[in-house]
Amino acid sequence: MKQAAVWVVTMIIFAACQPHRLQPGKALVVSHAGKDASCPYLTKDAEGRPVLSWVETVKGADTGLMYYSVSNDNGYTFSEPVAIPASSGVYPHDENLPKLLYKPGGTVIALFGIEANDPRNKYAGKVMYTQSFDNGKTWQAAIPMVTDTAGYDQRYFDMALLPGGEAAAIWLDNRKDTSAEGSTLYFATTRGRSGFQNAVPVATTICQCCRTKMYVAENGDIHLAYRDIINDSIRDMVHQVSADGGRTFSAPVRISADNWVVNGCPHTGPTLTANSKGLHFAWFTMGGGQGAFYCRSADNGNTYTQKESLSRSPMAKHPQMATIADQILVVWDEPVKWKNDFNSRIGFQYKAADGKTKEAGVLTVDSAYANFPVISAVSAGKVLVAYKRRVGDKSEVVVNLLGMP
Repeated sequence: MKQAAVWVVTMIIFAACQPHRLQPGKALVVSHAGKDASCPYLTKDAEGRPVLSWVETVKGADTGLMYYSVSNDNGYTFSEPVAIPASSGVYPHDENLPKLLYKPGGTVIALFGIEANDPRNKYAGKVMYTQSFDNGKTWQAAIPMVTDTAGYDQRYFDMALLPGGEAAAIWLDNRKDTSAEGSTLYFATTRGRSGFQNAVPVATTICQCCRTKMYVAENGDIHLAYRDIINDSIRDMVHQVSADGGRTFSAPVRISADNWVVNGCPHTGPTLTANSKGLHFAWFTMGGGQGAFYCRSADNGNTYTQKESLSRSPMAKHPQMATIADQILVVWDEPVKWKNDFNSRIGFQYKAADGKTKEAGVLTVDSAYANFPVISAVSAGKVLVAYKRRVGDKSEVVVNLLGMP
């Protein structure tokens, strides 16, 4: 058993001289000591409780096991880690991020990637999923998202809950009807306990090695964002939306004309959220500037504001964002010089509803190595930020409960 003190996050009370400062509490380590932990992901269960999942491996192993922990007090403490046995063999990739989703009625879905070891592509992977129908007590054997023998490479997936209680998933797939470079973006939804059904292609020529993002708005619109390969060479972020539950999607539209020409995979995808002022996006590019950027759309993706930089660091990457009481919090990781080497720290911007920056800073110390943050609002005034932190030759998953201004 871990010491009780390890499980307690003490919120820092706002000082009277700084009443508007965003303040982090004590970092809480949730992964097991002695294991190599990565791939933190935040979600909520059917009762609205925060859930943090991650992957652990043992020394010398390339694959591992998914774990999760539930908070019963809005992120102040978390339960002992619970293993998902059916996820054995998950490949720990912080971009190809394993995910959990809770449906109403006790169904939980774990979506994760494994190595495919296919001679047609030595880097190929497969998207697998397992379901639990008793709130995680027992799990079905994992099955592949794609059973078509023509599909040998599926990666970079996302998953979201639809208004009717079913789940939707997207992923990148090698199957395509064009000779142009890139992958096809597929979309599928669950049907009761039968799992994901009726997979359909949504777009082609997608950058093969970047995260995809799906966001379901309060009105039921399904928003997709990903890095597209435009005119065979430009790798910019685009957005699509479905207003009919995923039956049809709008044509892809660039959120910013960065015109980044790169013959390779940037390994960092977009993020988006929404509030009363519209859609909010963040992403990494090296076109028309370098680093992590932000823009907003007030008309559901028809037009977008001019992009603005989130950080002075030209290598700020992996942005994630969330809406908290109609405000926006964006986090990312960025390199920082420390002694004779470089570490990585977590930066943030706290934005008003209309996207104007109210506060900016860093959440971790420069002497630590922290990257791949994820974020989730837990109440009107609090938000959880989890990330991977290096400790010696291993890494651990930690979570911070933040008090908002």
